[in-house]
Amino acid sequence: MAITYLKKSPKTSSTDDTKTINIVQDLLKNIEKTKEQGCIDLTKKFDKYDGEIVVSEERIEEIKKNLDQKTKDDIQFSYERVRKFAEAQLKNYGQDFEIELSPGLYAGQKLIPVNTAGCYIPGGRYAHIASAIMSVTTAKVAGVKNIIACSPPKKGLGAHPAIVYTADLCGADKILNLGGVPGIAAMTNGLFKNPPADILVGPGNQFVAEAKRILFGKVGIDLFAGPTEIAVIADDEADAEMVAVDLVGQAEHGYNSPAWLYTTSKRLAEQIIKRVPELIADLPEIPRISAEAAWRDYGEVVLCDTDEEMATISDEYAPEHLEIQTKNLDWFHKRLKNYGSIFIGEETTVAYGDKCSGTNHILPTKGAGKYTGGLFVGKFIKTLSFQRMTKESNKSVGAACARISRYEGMEAHARTGDARLRKYGFSN
Repeated sequence: MAITYLKKSPKTSSTDDTKTINIVQDLLKNIEKTKEQGCIDLTKKFDKYDGEIVVSEERIEEIKKNLDQKTKDDIQFSYERVRKFAEAQLKNYGQDFEIELSPGLYAGQKLIPVNTAGCYIPGGRYAHIASAIMSVTTAKVAGVKNIIACSPPKKGLGAHPAIVYTADLCGADKILNLGGVPGIAAMTNGLFKNPPADILVGPGNQFVAEAKRILFGKVGIDLFAGPTEIAVIADDEADAEMVAVDLVGQAEHGYNSPAWLYTTSKRLAEQIIKRVPELIADLPEIPRISAEAAWRDYGEVVLCDTDEEMATISDEYAPEHLEIQTKNLDWFHKRLKNYGSIFIGEETTVAYGDKCSGTNHILPTKGAGKYTGGLFVGKFIKTLSFQRMTKESNKSVGAACARISRYEGMEAHARTGDARLRKYGFSN
């Protein structure tokens, strides 16, 4: 039997997006300038409220005292089940499970790969073979059914041969000679007889990043990416040549690639400031031009008094790549919390992770390491929850749901619980 719409909606969930986007953009620009006062003024305008913004401890205690006990009991009922399920998710992270939250109420999760992934592989100044490996391989291992790769073509050649070879080796089902915005748009919209991508992954220039940002929501993305970054934490025992070489190694990515040094050693800092330009001057023309601009405009050397200060400033920056070249390696590894990937000791370097050591090089930039990690198999896998219940369990769940819904003012929600309570012979 063919699929037949007996009723087709005249609108979609995106119908009013353009109007909403313009309104929100204007509001955000206003608050960026006016800050706290802007929030206060807009709250007065839209919510007709001119009281305190930060809820005081006194107000919290007053609410605790005055809220009726039955409502508090229902909230507690919901809280206990949500917390128990969250604890089970944490315990079973990365795998399917089912748990009985209360008698007759079962909930769980299933991990299902997305159907189609679009992998963007840069190919402008450099042939990013490693990016093909990082994105396509990870999607394949995650179990993605359709993997579409695209990479910018060269005149008379198409995508770089080594990129085509790599993408095919790693499991790409289709490879497109497309780069930049056209490549992102083609994968998102299912062009050239491909299914539309469910998620887009892979690094790219600012135009690729902006295209992904704009399309986010219509399609999933790995992360909001900016220019690549490196930070090195180093003390007086660090080898200045190793530190300088590693900073330059990332600066060649582009004119806007930050390279940061956090150190407790003034001697080391002075050596780095002298040595980095010398190493850059010795590079071939294309990487030299990029690295010169990156170091001049985005390079920083930060002198600290203690290891704790170095760790604090590093966590504030949340660098994409973070190297630790100190005598106290274990302490830093345990202490640091915000970064994309960490490289512990001078024996390893960012370039190893970029090219071949195994960890993924598609990582958070612009401080995103404060809230996300880099690309991994989980980015391609949906964690989907489910629940099932016995009729008997509706006696408590249905009643609590109906009361909470009515307290919120959502009568139709409440009646879905009422209907089951009546059918199964329970009263609310």
